[in-house]
Amino acid sequence: MLPSWIPGILLLFLLGAAAGFLLQKQPPLANRLNSGFALLGSLAGVMVTVQALASGAPLDGQLWLLGSVHLDMLAALMLLVITLVGTAVSLYSFAYIREYQGKGDVSIGVLMNLFLFAMVGMVLADNALGFLLCYELVTLTSYWLVKRNPDAAKQSRLYLVMNHIGMALVLVAFWLLCRESGSLEFSALREQHLAGTLASLVFLLSFCGFGLRAGFVPLHGWLPVAEPVAPSHISALMSGVMVKLGLFGILRVAIDFLGASQLWWGYMVLIFGACSAVLGVLFALAEHDLKRLLAYHTVENIGIILMGMGIGMIGLASQQPTLVVLGLLGALYHLLNHAIFKSLLFMGTGSVMFRLHTRDMDKMGGLAKLMPWTALAFLIGAMAISALPPLNGFVSEWFIYQALLSMTKLGTSVVAPLAVVMLAVTGAMAVMCFVKVYGICFCGAPRSEKASQAREVPGAMVAGTLLLAAVCLVLGLGAPWIAPLVNGYGQALVAHQLTSTVATGATLLPLDSSQAVLSPPVIAITLIGLFLIPLLLLALFKGPKLGRRHAGTPWACGYAYEERMSLTSGAVTHTLRQLCAPLYRQQPHLDVATPLHGVSESPSVAGWLLHGLVLALFILMAVGV
Repeated sequence: MLPSWIPGILLLFLLGAAAGFLLQKQPPLANRLNSGFALLGSLAGVMVTVQALASGAPLDGQLWLLGSVHLDMLAALMLLVITLVGTAVSLYSFAYIREYQGKGDVSIGVLMNLFLFAMVGMVLADNALGFLLCYELVTLTSYWLVKRNPDAAKQSRLYLVMNHIGMALVLVAFWLLCRESGSLEFSALREQHLAGTLASLVFLLSFCGFGLRAGFVPLHGWLPVAEPVAPSHISALMSGVMVKLGLFGILRVAIDFLGASQLWWGYMVLIFGACSAVLGVLFALAEHDLKRLLAYHTVENIGIILMGMGIGMIGLASQQPTLVVLGLLGALYHLLNHAIFKSLLFMGTGSVMFRLHTRDMDKMGGLAKLMPWTALAFLIGAMAISALPPLNGFVSEWFIYQALLSMTKLGTSVVAPLAVVMLAVTGAMAVMCFVKVYGICFCGAPRSEKASQAREVPGAMVAGTLLLAAVCLVLGLGAPWIAPLVNGYGQALVAHQLTSTVATGATLLPLDSSQAVLSPPVIAITLIGLFLIPLLLLALFKGPKLGRRHAGTPWACGYAYEERMSLTSGAVTHTLRQLCAPLYRQQPHLDVATPLHGVSESPSVAGWLLHGLVLALFILMAVGV
């Protein structure tokens, strides 16, 4: 039986949307209710999913609107991702929504609640109709949220077109599955055991269809143009949560329904993941626009997650339980971690834009002194996404490294050693990128008048970002206790083959202690000691020397110092951009009218045509089954 809290989660989101819709003429009250109901629904979701992950037992039941629902370990983890980020975003939106006062602020709150409702419904649904209806609602609500920006007509059109192409592919895949099983219920799809060419066709359709939602290379065209123009708290939900639904769909079909029966499926996912990781961070390095830079890092991290998923699928196909457990643990833990630190970074960027009203890094600078809490939270997020110990990004990437090393020891393919190198290169370039970002935006002297006049954002926005910063620390330092919970999904797939653990006490193990061990708490204590000892020595022996220090302009080799001498974001990556110029030329600013050709200059006509196609496919699938 389902806990009574689960229908309550969906009801709270619907109440939030209804309250905002009915109180449009009272924007302050409507905005508070929008954010308040979203916060309550998200908090209820966190409570339910923590209990579900701790128990490890799947829950089944019936739910109005969705039909049959199923909460297994994979769905529980995805529900935790949605509601944990939703909690922080809802809290943040209490103050951030003032940025859109008089510019559709109430409609943004209504759509945010429907967006959260659709994502939760998609994760819970255990039948094709409820799953696909919620999947379409996710597309439509996020499309209208992107379209709230009056300058985003082209970006929202590209987003709509690409995601409906993906939806069409997913519909065909589910039609094939449901036709073979004779039912729309996922329980029937799990029992049919498709094989051969038909199974491979379903996998390819779902991989490409859900891949357009996930945004990995080369299906990422919408992501760096649509995410940056959405409101920053919505960008956090899109990048931190929504793209993960694509990965969730791939896992559901490839592993849950098809059993990852073909070895080449796993290698295909691994190769696409490795290429996406490297190319994503390369594109990010060349960006001056802070939100576009973060969007490209989403492409990178989706690639890292795919690498773990690919290893797990290879393990299932080749009957290697170690690869299954380590690959899926690394993938799912990084899925959770990326949701937290990427949402934090988008919200931190939103805080900077709230004061400076620009996304151009070269117009920032010196913000650490003027916005200290935002700078601290952003620093933690930057360290996490750069996979620096002992934060959460380091832990999940460590598990993926261990999975690749375990795969390398089998000696059956050259793909694993190459993937190790590509992951290492990705990590090094991510560090380089965020040294640039934090140094240009928060350190040095202000590079514009608005930057020099910046001040800390309202308390609700600070609380939202600090909440996610704290979660980054908890997921890193608490990994020895959290990783076994995340590992429940992988262990369930090989329950009768593997009994080894991934953690003992405060130490993480890659199933085999002779291969490697890791203790994030010990690393944290060591790093704190290395930081405090020099400070202690300085306090004991500093003497009168500090009095000789003086403030003034930087020394410029005898010339008068000018503001334009300060380092820019382009100067940091100039050499790399020169070396990779042919690659960067393949990423032009897309003219999104081109894919539509002569259909119409109006995005609404194309939208109605696409919605009609989707509706027709829904009806055909339901009638055919």
